[in-house]
Amino acid sequence: MTVSVGERALRQARLRARLALLCAGSAVVVVVAVVGGGGLLIVAGGLAGLVVAAAGTWWVLAHRGPLRILGALALAAAPLAVIALYTAHGLWAPALLAVALWGAALGTARSALRRARPPYRTRTVPGARPERAVLIMNPASGGGKVARFHLVERAERLGARVVLLPTGTRADVSALARRAVAEGADLLGVAGGDGTQALVAGVAAAHDLPFLVISAGTRNHFAMDLGLDRADPSRCLDALTDGEEIRVDLGFVADRPFVNTVSFGVYAEVVQDPRYRGAQAGTILDALPGLLLDRRAGRLDATADDTRLPGLQALLVSNNPYTTGDVLGAGRRERLDSGALGILGIRVEGAAQAADVALRGTRATGLTMLTAGRVEVGSTAPELPVAVDGEALTLPAPVVCSLRPRALRVLVPRHRPGAPRAGPRPDWRLVARLALGRPVTGRPAPGDRS
Repeated sequence: MTVSVGERALRQARLRARLALLCAGSAVVVVVAVVGGGGLLIVAGGLAGLVVAAAGTWWVLAHRGPLRILGALALAAAPLAVIALYTAHGLWAPALLAVALWGAALGTARSALRRARPPYRTRTVPGARPERAVLIMNPASGGGKVARFHLVERAERLGARVVLLPTGTRADVSALARRAVAEGADLLGVAGGDGTQALVAGVAAAHDLPFLVISAGTRNHFAMDLGLDRADPSRCLDALTDGEEIRVDLGFVADRPFVNTVSFGVYAEVVQDPRYRGAQAGTILDALPGLLLDRRAGRLDATADDTRLPGLQALLVSNNPYTTGDVLGAGRRERLDSGALGILGIRVEGAAQAADVALRGTRATGLTMLTAGRVEVGSTAPELPVAVDGEALTLPAPVVCSLRPRALRVLVPRHRPGAPRAGPRPDWRLVARLALGRPVTGRPAPGDRS
């Protein structure tokens, strides 16, 4: 009897779910088995260490002088104290075994859920080969990737016209893109950072032209979520001869397009400082105490659709929601065409709330996560510092973020690595259903309104 790929994946998911439950149960058994000899101490000591480390982190970030020194000492001493506690009571071996089993349980649970729910795949259509492609390249981006990977020579061999941005001066990238369109370009592309990508993407979307992303920036978040090769940006040029087209959403803050994120509040304030580029860590530590503790400065009042978010210290708005297995550990987006903005609001005002975030993660009261189609951000100040795809700007308040669903046509290589899959947060109720062979009802990705 032939077994389909879907049935095989479901069988593997069920086996992994059972293994996850076995590992989780074994971790509990290890702790319970040594309760008389300190099993509760394993749990209590670990949680106490986590709380002290979180409080220490808060004191380091939010204070100067003696409290910052005390916070640094607490941050360094917390794990050492836990190790000493376990060693003194002879609990080191069972604690290590319990942690290893719990880690295995989390890993296999994520793997089971991943196999039970196939990843969302963006619909593609065959891409027409452009005849008058214009590629804007930033020679300074990514530490000189344009020259290192010979992008100009390769693009020109494939028939594209290359426009190199001048070094040492700030060019009007949008104007260059509009001029290329006026001269008959049938495709616009960028080798550069996400901020440059966004500006040219806005012009391409306005004229309904295909857009080519070349991963020559430093971090290349947009390229990663498109599944492009970030190790070798020259592979992105394969789309000119063997490409397919996808449609993705395009975000706008005021009238400026963005492809990744818009930051308000603490981070946006810090990047405005001219010292930031040369001394990031020092600038952040110097600025954070005033930004975190002064309730009169920098606080944000946002409205996400009909939901009010008052008194925020920081707000991150993303073009489609990022997956989050941990707090602020949002590495990538499962979709770029869900039609929704991702919103992460932060309001942490003391060591207790910092500990709450460390213990409860995204369920902590200091964090707000949701999706919306429109976000309006206001403040008591007439202008707001904003970081758009990492670039520092100042915009008149209130600032509105919105999304244009599937407004951008992106030409990508037919053969590309694909975006790394983010492991879903373990939902033990679903893991148990899988293990028992019961059907798992699929849920839409965050922000999915289709």
